[in-house]
Amino acid sequence: MPRGSSPKRERQYEHIKDSELERGASKQRAEEIAARTVNKERARHGESKTASRSSVKDMSSAKRGGQRSHSGSQGPTKEQLYNEAKKRDIHGRSTMTKKELERALGR
Repeated sequence: MPRGSSPKRERQYEHIKDSELERGASKQRAEEIAARTVNKERARHGESKTASRSSVKDMSSAKRGGQRSHSGSQGPTKEQLYNEAKKRDIHGRSTMTKKELERALGR
């Protein structure tokens, strides 16, 4: 934690670090995530001397809460589509592309 951090930010840092460790992150990675998160919150609340534009303008991590997770999701995998086509006994499924399997399954 940077010098001059408030006790609240110290507690926040420890809480985030502990949470990351519980999720299986390495100690170094947990400390990095905690420091980045706390520094961003300090910047948002005017507690730091300098702040990047993204730290101030971006949606807060607390508010975001995983909204961006899986934003590039492409739906079911080709293997999942193939297995469903197999259950429905769709002929020619082994040579179909993912898009063809989706069409054959009516997706």
